[in-house]
Parts: sequence; C-alpha cells; structure tokens
Amino acid sequence: MAQKETTNLIREDFDAGPSSYDEIIPVDSCPLPRKIQGLLPNLIVKYIQVTDMPREDLLTHFEDSYEFIDHSLQQNEKILVHCYFGISRSATIVIAYLMKKYKKSFYDAFEAVKEKRRFVGPNAGFLAQLKLYEEMGFGVDNTNVQFKMYKLQIAGDKMRKAKILPQNCADLIKSDPALATVHPEPTVYRCKKCRRIIASASNVLPHMPNERQIWRHISTRKASRELLEPLQKREQQPAEFCTKILFVEPLAWMPDITHNVEGKLNCPKCNTKLGSFSWIAGSQCPCGSKIAPAFYLVPSKVDWSNAVQNVQVTV
Repeated sequence: MAQKETTNLIREDFDAGPSSYDEIIPVDSCPLPRKIQGLLPNLIVKYIQVTDMPREDLLTHFEDSYEFIDHSLQQNEKILVHCYFGISRSATIVIAYLMKKYKKSFYDAFEAVKEKRRFVGPNAGFLAQLKLYEEMGFGVDNTNVQFKMYKLQIAGDKMRKAKILPQNCADLIKSDPALATVHPEPTVYRCKKCRRIIASASNVLPHMPNERQIWRHISTRKASRELLEPLQKREQQPAEFCTKILFVEPLAWMPDITHNVEGKLNCPKCNTKLGSFSWIAGSQCPCGSKIAPAFYLVPSKVDWSNAVQNVQVTV
C-alpha cells in the first residue's frame, strides 16, 4: 500500500535523524529543541519568534533573513527555512527573499514558491506585509506612510495587552518638532493660540476620504481574497487627501501616550486642547475613514506655516 503523502513538517520529523542542513531559520513560537542542537552541534540557527497569527510582525525580520539566507547560499551551504506546518511563516520568509533577490513582484514570487510547495499559504497579515514590502521597493522605508501605520498597529496591539508602551516601541515617538534642529523643516503646524510648533509636515499621516485601513481588517477571510487580487485595481481613481482631521505620528510633547490607551492632546505651552489620541479604538474622521491607532489634531486649532522659523526652543 502506497504511503500516504504528508504535507506538514513538524518538530517530531527531526527525530528521523540528523539532516545535511548547515543552517536553519526556525520561524516558530518556540526555538528548536535542545536535542536537535545536540545532534547537530555545527548547525547555525537564526531563530525568529513569531506565531502564525495575522497581526504578528514578520516584515521587520525580512532584511535580516534575506542577509542570512543569501550569505548561506553564497557559501554553498544548505539552508532550511522551517515553521510548524511549513505553510505560512516559512513560506513568507522565502517569498520575501525571492522578491528582493530577483526583484520579483509579490505575485510572481508567491507563484514560484507554490510551484515547489503547492500548499503554501501565508495568512492575511503576512500577505499584507509582503505587498507592503514590494511597495517599499523590497526594503524598509521608514518614511512610507503605510509602514508607519503598520508599526503603529503593532504597538497598538501591545498597548491593548499591557496598557503601557513597551520599550522596543519607543522609536515610534518622534522628537518634538519645536526643538532646534540642524535642518529644520520648512513646513510646520502651530498652535493657533500661542504659536508653539506642534507638528512638522513629515509627522502628518495623510489619508484618503473613506479610506479602508488594511491593518484593521487583516483577520478576515475577505481580506485574504482582496490581498490576492491584482494590485492595479487599487490606483484607478486618484483622490485628494482629506483635510477634515489631521492625523500625526506620536510626538515627544505628548506625555500621556506611553501609559494611557486614550486621552486628550493639549498644547504643551498654553494647555489648549488640540485633539485626542487612542491606541485601540482609533478615531472616525468625518470623511468616513477609521484610523487606528490615532493621534489627531483638529485643523481649526492649528495653523499651517511654511516659513523656516522652527529654530526656536519652546517649552
């Protein structure tokens, strides 16, 4: 009787004996068992601790994984990218590698992996991360608005659980734009009452009217189907950015945002209320867009200025 074909590689499969792999990337909730390391003392391991959930972050591991895989292949080493089922997490890392190495689109790289392992299927969150990776030119662009929102969403999930911003998310809080800088930005927003600089143009997170924020819907089956649709559908009718609410990055002058899930944003100089913030619930713009997490300023409370005057220090 023919042996039944198996589609899953699980931890117990290693009990069959040492393999000829030189390096391995386990992408799992727990590292390789110690006995594996004992059987293969020369095995080089790069462990990525990630569960197979749509809101898990693999995107920030793409660059390190690429370097690890590429160096291994250049040395003619044999490398295994492994996760519990061999369907979602490991496939995502390999797809990202092919995209960067051969400048392939997400779809082409996905199909290339499916040709070798037909049952691969990254979850909706990983699909969205791969498409963002392509949008950023197969790298990490810290100025990309969608990448900023992606990182805020990760931090928002952590705030939901811990009610405090973890130290590893501290880089999300940008410096106070009112402080003196070597290269001040020419475009700033000021408190209408006291003229204190509140935000720079680069701090603004623009959005379209009725925009559907992908990171809020990645847990749905519909999201998975939409993410696998052709990319060109998305950019057929250009629209102007909404100006009804001014969403910005978290800034250093917002003292309560690291230990409160929501609250008011008051001018640090005159204490006038300028807006609000919410890590979890977000905010509904009058245009119909729902942004979460949200740090917003009411346009009527601030003035836009294009004069290079932000070389001052205010408190």
